[in-house]
Amino acid sequence: MRKAAVSRRTGETEVKLELELDRRGDSQINTGIPFFDHMLRLMAFHAGVWMRLEAKGDLEVDQHHTVEDVGLCLGEAFREALGDRGGVRRYGWSLVPMDESLARVALDLSGRPHLTWRVEMPLEMLSGFDPLLAREFFQAMVNRGGITMHVRLLEDGNPHHCLEAVFKAVGLALKDAVTLSPADGTIPSSKGTLD
Repeated sequence: MRKAAVSRRTGETEVKLELELDRRGDSQINTGIPFFDHMLRLMAFHAGVWMRLEAKGDLEVDQHHTVEDVGLCLGEAFREALGDRGGVRRYGWSLVPMDESLARVALDLSGRPHLTWRVEMPLEMLSGFDPLLAREFFQAMVNRGGITMHVRLLEDGNPHHCLEAVFKAVGLALKDAVTLSPADGTIPSSKGTLD
């Protein structure tokens, strides 16, 4: 089983995360930010992974620290669960509609962190969630996970639909990239390493 357990404790947050790449099921997610929990559940479901996440943060200040630290922990968990990334497809992409919204994601489990974020949408609070924090979450995730990710919102509309399309698209692209190919576990790189 490809899995990892990660925890992070600072003066601002406490995060505990378990991730299993080869287990499906209802993820148990509680960050204290219901809309963010909803997005993370959608992403995990479409990635075909299971996670148990418990996060407590200084939400009385704002949501930034909690969202960013969850991203750091999730990126670290993916990195640990993938090991040397031998036998994985490495690349993943998806195109996801959510009613009037359309998101495209392409990613590479390259070991090199990079985020290109082209998501322009109406900026309004979504059940108390600041949509600008989505970028902070994915930036933290790719930084710690060693993932190159390009996210583009091709069509916008309802802000909830916009972010839902993005999170689902990331999930589907991750599902593609972490899938084990029927090969011999070879690291998918001509140089023999991913970093």
